[in-house]
Amino acid sequence: MNVLILGATGMVGQGVLRECLLNGGVTRVVTLGRTPTRQAHPKLSEIVHGDLLDLSGVESQLTGLDACFYCVGASAAGLSEAEYARINYEMTLAVAETLVRLNPSMTFVYVSGAGTDRSERGRVMWARVKGRTENALLGLPFKAAYMLRPGLIVPMHGVRSKTRLYRAFYTVMTPLLPLLKALFPRSIITTEQLGRGMLRLARSGYSKRVLETADLAAL
Repeated sequence: MNVLILGATGMVGQGVLRECLLNGGVTRVVTLGRTPTRQAHPKLSEIVHGDLLDLSGVESQLTGLDACFYCVGASAAGLSEAEYARINYEMTLAVAETLVRLNPSMTFVYVSGAGTDRSERGRVMWARVKGRTENALLGLPFKAAYMLRPGLIVPMHGVRSKTRLYRAFYTVMTPLLPLLKALFPRSIITTEQLGRGMLRLARSGYSKRVLETADLAAL
């Protein structure tokens, strides 16, 4: 299986990249993003590209792919709805529309978030935008598309968030995470579990197209 990862330098993307490089069923891993991962591996090819809204200059490197793991996202803090939608809707759709044209047999796996609102009419701005993104992705003619809505994600194996606030949160909460995971097993997932679940989705599919944390943990 040849896979593409977007957002490979973020916390979720780091976890997915690790599992892809370790998995014997993955032959080729391509990362696409504005910054390099600074990792070296025989399977790994990196495409550093500054504008994900326009992939015309790198399309020749985006063919022959079986799956895309889309892990790009931005916090809504301090952003207007238009600014947030440009990153989380317009950019996502620009990438997806290019990929489905180049790889119609691809499986597209999108990391959304718990609480996403597919009615697109709710009061929470980020949830509306993410819901609009999910709806649009599910309407594209991929072989299959899955929307993932993890809750609390616990980083493992040296994976770190790029967001300072999240790093501080995990530093404070780390001693309590085993207890929280025991109390709320359907709401918490590790980066290792998430990465492995995404690979399972790409390889074998699933009965649901929108997956919550419990579905991901089961995978």
